[in-house]
Amino acid sequence: MWRVIDMKNLGKFHDMSDYLETICRHAVDRSEGQLTDIHIDYFATDELLLYISERSSQLRCLRLGGCYGVSGDGLSEAAKRFPLLEELHFVFVKNCNQGIEAIGRSCPKLKSFTLSESEYKRPQFICNDDALAIAKGMPGLRHLQLLGNNMTNEGLQAILDDCPLLESLDIRKCFKVDLSGDLGKIITEKIKDLKRPYDSMEGCEWNTEIFDFEEYDDDYYYSSGHSDLDSIGDYYDYPSDFHFNGSDYNSDGDFEPYFYFD
Repeated sequence: MWRVIDMKNLGKFHDMSDYLETICRHAVDRSEGQLTDIHIDYFATDELLLYISERSSQLRCLRLGGCYGVSGDGLSEAAKRFPLLEELHFVFVKNCNQGIEAIGRSCPKLKSFTLSESEYKRPQFICNDDALAIAKGMPGLRHLQLLGNNMTNEGLQAILDDCPLLESLDIRKCFKVDLSGDLGKIITEKIKDLKRPYDSMEGCEWNTEIFDFEEYDDDYYYSSGHSDLDSIGDYYDYPSDFHFNGSDYNSDGDFEPYFYFD
C-alpha cells in the first residue's frame, strides 16, 4: 500500500509544513524502496526530495504543486537517483525551470512532463528558455503540458523538431504562440491530441487558480519590493498622478493594466 503516496490538496493543513514533511518521510520509509508514485503539494523542499531520492530508486511518477522550498539544483540532484522516472509534473514550483535540461538527461525514460509556473513570470515578456531546455533534455517525451508559458513559435518549433515522439501537447494560456500560419498546420498534422492557447481550462487536472492573473500581478509587485500598488506607476514609468487599478489580458492576449488619473 506504500508504493503510492498522495499528499495533494491538503487544504487548511498546507501550512503545517514540518509536520507534513515528517509524515511524508515515514511513508517513504514504509515503502521500503518500492515507491513508484508520489504527489506533494506545498511542503516539498530540496532536503525532502533528496531524502526520497535516496530511498526510492523505483520511482516512476513525481508530482509537485505549490512547492516554494524546491530549487532547480535540488531537483537536478534528486533526479540523478530516479533512472526509471516516466512522469514528472511541476505546477506552481517557482525555480524548477532552472533544472529542466539536467533533469531530462538524468531521466532518459521520461515520457510525460508538465510545467506550469505562470505566477512567477511577467506575462508581458517573451522567454523561450523553458521550451529550449525541454527540446534539448527531453527528446523522448510523448505527452507535454506547458501551461501559461511565455514561449513563442521559436520555442514551440524547437520542441516539435527535437521531440519526434510527441503525441499530446497542451499549450493553454501560452498567448505568445501564434498557430494561425504554417506552424499551426504542422502541429495539427503531427500532434494527435492538441490543446491550443485559447482553449478552455475546463477539465484541466491541475488547479486553474494559478491563472488568476489579477491576483498574480498584485503578488508579483509586492514581492518585488513595492509597498503599495500605486508604486507600480513608477515601475512602468507612468505619470505621477497615475493609480493602478488591477490588470487583465486584452483580446490579443497581451498584458493590459487598468488605471486612472487624479
